[in-house]
Amino acid sequence: MTTHIDDREIRPEDRYESAVTAQFRSDGYWRDESLAQWVDHWASVQPEVEVFSDGDVAYTWAELRNKGYRLAAALRKRGIGRGDRVQVQLPNWSEFAVIYVALARIGAVLVPTMPIYRHDEVAYVINHSGARMSFVGNMFRGFNYADMLEEIRPQCVGLEEVVVVRAEDGASVTRFEELVGEGDTPLDEELGPIPSADDTHAIIYTSGTESRPKGCQHTFNTMTYSLYNLCRDILHLGPGEVMFQPSPVTHATGLMAGVTGPIVLGASAHIMPAWDPVDGMRRIEKYRCTASMTATPFVRMALDALDGGEFDVSSLKVWDCAGAPIPEVLLREWQAKMPTTALLPLYGCSEGFIVTACTPDSDPAKAVTSDGNAPAGVWLELRDPDGAVVPQGEEGEIWHGGPGLMLSYWQNPERTANEIDADGFKRSGDLGRMDPDGYLRVTGRIKDLIIRGGTNISAREIEEHLLTHPDIVNAAVVGYPDERLGERACAFVVPAEGATPTLEAVADYLKNDRKIAIQKLPERLTIVESLPTTATGKVQKFLLRNTLTAQ
Repeated sequence: MTTHIDDREIRPEDRYESAVTAQFRSDGYWRDESLAQWVDHWASVQPEVEVFSDGDVAYTWAELRNKGYRLAAALRKRGIGRGDRVQVQLPNWSEFAVIYVALARIGAVLVPTMPIYRHDEVAYVINHSGARMSFVGNMFRGFNYADMLEEIRPQCVGLEEVVVVRAEDGASVTRFEELVGEGDTPLDEELGPIPSADDTHAIIYTSGTESRPKGCQHTFNTMTYSLYNLCRDILHLGPGEVMFQPSPVTHATGLMAGVTGPIVLGASAHIMPAWDPVDGMRRIEKYRCTASMTATPFVRMALDALDGGEFDVSSLKVWDCAGAPIPEVLLREWQAKMPTTALLPLYGCSEGFIVTACTPDSDPAKAVTSDGNAPAGVWLELRDPDGAVVPQGEEGEIWHGGPGLMLSYWQNPERTANEIDADGFKRSGDLGRMDPDGYLRVTGRIKDLIIRGGTNISAREIEEHLLTHPDIVNAAVVGYPDERLGERACAFVVPAEGATPTLEAVADYLKNDRKIAIQKLPERLTIVESLPTTATGKVQKFLLRNTLTAQ
């Protein structure tokens, strides 16, 4: 399980010519800020305003600064400093923000890990990142993370210390609360110099729908480029605004929108430890949340919760969706039921948080027909298999780059070289089309193309049609091998309550009501209670394919 780690980090000058980084700065895309400067600023401007809450623990700006810097000083005394990786596996607890502030102040590198990960995945992330320290929760939803870390520590030879958050009093562990302690806020002499915005700030591991997760190496400059485009220009965060964040703060979406964005922009955030749609609506009402950002499946569950109860969610102005495109039928239902809350699509990834997006000022029709356009600064091209840019309106692979792109896949130069070209564009593995106004429509994953008898069939297109069927609440389409045609399509569907859709009935609906081509009709239909997803809501289609090949 151990992994050799070369500690040499990739720097901006390793990725770009000096003229490119100079342009990023002159255009205002790289601002050379630090998280600490914003913690200091807002703690002085609005010290008694509550900045983070999770339903159990809450911090004001003054408390966030005091506790974060006290923890920073304690870590520095333990030898943790610039460039040292620190793995953090917590639910959406307010303590996460304290740890993040501490690491950012002393230049240590945040390695967030989602709570859904267990022994094998956690050991992999710790070893691959070369983490020297780990922060974990004690008990959450019946699972003891501290015990797990003790079990895997023999496999993690570089891991020097485990700190447990919300451990029981008297537990024989290093307790977060004792490490933070009480007292005055440490001065700069105890904390050392503020790190450069070009230093590695975080290594964010992808959610892993097909293989081992990859570590995306970000600086504060690459993160804040996306932050201003997303959290300021789309979510409109700022003083007096409240972010509702039920997605894991240990993944790209939750970290950016639920923690980093509020800190930089002076907003408050309510981070929900475990998603429950009914409780989520209650929390939006209680905390008067003004914005949210989640994976697409959360939206369906939120609408169902609103149908089943009376909630005042009128404070909510915008809900941003990432991770998977919003089905048109879902977006139209939202617009009918939540006319004062904009549901907006965003296309991005852990490698580059925002590639395209609709904003509250976009033509409302574009939210239905596209996944947005590229913000100023994003490089975006659609290419054919030979690397040539395709004409407008034609489908091609999405390549993107610019000031928000990660510098590298951590300690994986071969994969980095394979996926980022000499001009700084990264291949996405996704397919899309561009309309005349520059708005992108993501049409599916390259791996989701089903090649039936030489004809390319988009799994996503079929899924969009399936989701309009009254007896189907969720669907995923995958290909399976066929000796004669190469591949055929199988539809996995989650039925509506009390419904039992059949292949014949669904095929008839698709052919006669939706009027799709006969060769696009699924030739198998499997009813499932739910679709397997990652913690960020992406369907794990490889698991569905595995069930077919095993039959």
